[in-house]
Amino acid sequence: MTFVRSILFFVYFVIASAVFFIVALPMMLLPRMTIVRTSQAWSRTVLFGLRVFGGCGFEVRGDIPKGPFLFAAKHMSMWDTVVLFMLLDDTSMVVKRELLKIPFYGWYINRAGVIGIDRKAGASALRQMAARAKEIYAAGRPLVIFPEGTRKKPGAPPDYKPGVAGLYTQFGVPCVPVALNSGQFWTGFIKRPGTIVIAFLPPIPAGLKRGAFMRELEQSIETATAKLVAEGRTQLGQD
Repeated sequence: MTFVRSILFFVYFVIASAVFFIVALPMMLLPRMTIVRTSQAWSRTVLFGLRVFGGCGFEVRGDIPKGPFLFAAKHMSMWDTVVLFMLLDDTSMVVKRELLKIPFYGWYINRAGVIGIDRKAGASALRQMAARAKEIYAAGRPLVIFPEGTRKKPGAPPDYKPGVAGLYTQFGVPCVPVALNSGQFWTGFIKRPGTIVIAFLPPIPAGLKRGAFMRELEQSIETATAKLVAEGRTQLGQD
């Protein structure tokens, strides 16, 4: 049944995305916020289909602060980018540059104001990210970064990169850790029924030293994520 549900969602996802991408193409000439709102509508459409066809809903826990915060999120699946873009108002997001080359999808997220970086460029990529982040914060917008730089399977050892600490220390903004368990339900093509949980944890105040910040961030995200993954296992009957 899970495989059949996954096929139905895939068909829905392709058709819905194609309709959105074609209809929204003329909007590329309009102000950026037009694309932002259209992209958020696409996210809601995707999540609606996931619930109806995949039997997978989601729950949001914790408070979501507004304004120029740094959101540092665990990353397990494409679901994470879809839901964060919908939940955070006019957010920017640090993504791998390759995504910007995808026809239609890449055009829209670039127009919406994401930050695309070359993960192999080292210090140069960090400088480019900081320059764009300065513009984002000057506009009063939130910024999302996945501090491990790539997707991680549930239970995989953490591997936090220095980019998140660079943004935190350079711009003196509070950081909101974000935990989730999406990787147990959205696993590539397969979509498992259940309830994904995304948790916005208490903000880490600005002003900590780099090392202290990284330790607190990792502990906060990993501890909360482990609890959510345990909840997910119970839902999936894996305990």
